Amino acid sequence: MVRTAKKETRGGPFAQLEKLLPQLPPERNVPPGYPSPAPPIRTESQPQDEGELFRQAMADVVPMDRDNIPDMPSAPMPATGRRDVEEEVLRQLERLVRHGEGFDWHRTPEYIEGSGYIVDRVLLRSLRRGDFAIQDHLDLHGLPVLEARRAFDTFLQSALREGKRALLIIHGRGLSSPAEPVLKNKVQQWLHRNRWRRWLLAYASARACDGGAGAVYVLLRRRPLRRKCAEKTPG
Repeated sequence: MVRTAKKETRGGPFAQLEKLLPQLPPERNVPPGYPSPAPPIRTESQPQDEGELFRQAMADVVPMDRDNIPDMPSAPMPATGRRDVEEEVLRQLERLVRHGEGFDWHRTPEYIEGSGYIVDRVLLRSLRRGDFAIQDHLDLHGLPVLEARRAFDTFLQSALREGKRALLIIHGRGLSSPAEPVLKNKVQQWLHRNRWRRWLLAYASARACDGGAGAVYVLLRRRPLRRKCAEKTPG
């Protein structure tokens, strides 16, 4: 009698294996000899976002009582740029009024200067600064023009005779003149004309301590120029 094999049923201990196979992850190509990486361990209590992390970190924090916060002294406020500028302007103005510092009156219309023929500009700057010791002076302030002219000629003639070269002539500022300062302009003309231009080296308005715009320094030559050279001087 031939026995036929019984057909294997789907029951038994491996009955659930076919159901689990589709749920397994695909196999990785791991080189032989290297262990497969362990999957990350997650717990149910691990927070899922940063907000939850922050709430957990601040769980034990107690808010401060604002009424008991001590007052901290505030740092002094620095001066503004505008205030610094205003204070510096006031300091400059005070120095100008008290000491005349910062005022270049050589650029004003009242300042005069001039020179004779072939005169180095360095000499003119030295005269302007008052580097030459005044040897004699003449005061024409308030005199009529004709009387002032005679006094001017007599003064220069006496200075040349005595060997004086650095002179101071006071002519005034002409504030009482209806138009231009009369004597101030006349002194310039007299220095550039006639015989005196042959002796002229340079002239420049005096410093404030010597009369300022109301006086002029005059520097004379040791010897007069020849007539042809003197005729080339400005006049």
